[in-house]
Amino acid sequence: MGKKPTNAAYVLGVGLTKFVKPRNKIDYTELGYEAGIKALLDAQINYDDVDQGIACYCYGDSTCGQRVFYQFGMTQIPILNVNNNCSTGSTGLHLGRNLVSHGAADCVLVVGFEKMFPGSLQSFFQDRTNPTGTTVDMMKETRGITNAPGAAQMFGNAGREYMEKYGAKKEDFAEIARVNHEHSQRNPYSQFRDSYTLQQILDAPMIHEPLTKLQCCPTSDGGAAAVVVSQEFLDARPHLRERAILIAGQCLATDAPSLFDRSSINLMGFEMSAIAAKTALAEAGVSPASIKVCELHDCFSANELITLDALGLCEPGKAHEMVRAGDITYGGRCVVNPSGGLISKGHPLGATGLAQCAELVWQLRGWANNRLVKGARAALQHNLGLGGAVVCTVYKKADGGENEAVDSETVAQKTGLGYNPAVEARGFTREQADRVRSKKNRSEWALADTEKKVESRF
Repeated sequence: MGKKPTNAAYVLGVGLTKFVKPRNKIDYTELGYEAGIKALLDAQINYDDVDQGIACYCYGDSTCGQRVFYQFGMTQIPILNVNNNCSTGSTGLHLGRNLVSHGAADCVLVVGFEKMFPGSLQSFFQDRTNPTGTTVDMMKETRGITNAPGAAQMFGNAGREYMEKYGAKKEDFAEIARVNHEHSQRNPYSQFRDSYTLQQILDAPMIHEPLTKLQCCPTSDGGAAAVVVSQEFLDARPHLRERAILIAGQCLATDAPSLFDRSSINLMGFEMSAIAAKTALAEAGVSPASIKVCELHDCFSANELITLDALGLCEPGKAHEMVRAGDITYGGRCVVNPSGGLISKGHPLGATGLAQCAELVWQLRGWANNRLVKGARAALQHNLGLGGAVVCTVYKKADGGENEAVDSETVAQKTGLGYNPAVEARGFTREQADRVRSKKNRSEWALADTEKKVESRF
């Protein structure tokens, strides 16, 4: 898994746009700009402080990252463009952490954005081999193929295998979706904020047994960003220490040969999720049993079920029992996806991992006071991309203590925004944006009309 980090890395600032249905109304330049400016404002730094930039997206031409970052300033720093399927955002975060932890940078801005097409995910290039083709071929050979969306088939088949091996029932998958939809009501950034009964979820149109429509994440347009800084950078700004969240453990893993052992569960990267979680938790010195809050890649309810198992949040083969006991929501052992998860919040591929990061940062700061998981000392994040790559990250407060709720009036004063960004999806003024854009090297030509478009949405 590479050399161990030698220096501490912290998330100092986060920013998020609302996740919305793809309708070709918002461009990636706006999504990246809004998320990035919010993260810089949250970190209370200027773009001139940033040593390197990382742009995360799947759908777009080369150097979309430069197009977004030049709006903050043209400071001639390295800007990297990352594409790692659905784990793209967390891959960018992992890269940023590595740069900081190994002394290559003191401050890295990671911005994820995605402008997607309506409907289920499709392969873009038709004139070359699909990188997940061998995975699809294994599914065909072991479970057959239908006219349902390919991802729904693959994850649905994993759910079927869990039912066959361990006794899970269709109601268990529906309950996961019910919980995530219920959680989303308190997340102002969620694409969907409606709650449903278990029966409504079961009665929704069937996509691929056992998955109904309300158990599948939507495609989305959205942006998210994080500022990652070194210990030295933070020590020079002691007034910001209380908002800094330590990346205590992290692992990016890829597939093992078990991917093709004819198991539908393993075909969805079960082993890489397990090793990434085990490695990240070990680095952080945290046991799965001590995790009280987790953002998990629930692209489909079936993936949440098998991933509860992979992360060690339940005994092997007992994920459905964890769900039935109410141990994935408030009042239970671990609150999974307090944001509403991908199922409700949405899934703009390049932004998803960074949106998970933002939620857990707000949880540990105590700012997510309308959905706070009280008493959390550590938070676990899981972001999966078939093909494959998975990133698991463990976060802790800089002082190592438990989170405590902070009222929104206090947060508004701390941020200088006039509101609490964890519970209100609002914007920023032109004056605030001007404060964090480069003072030395900015170009209004590069910004073009993005600022006006973003302001119009606020």
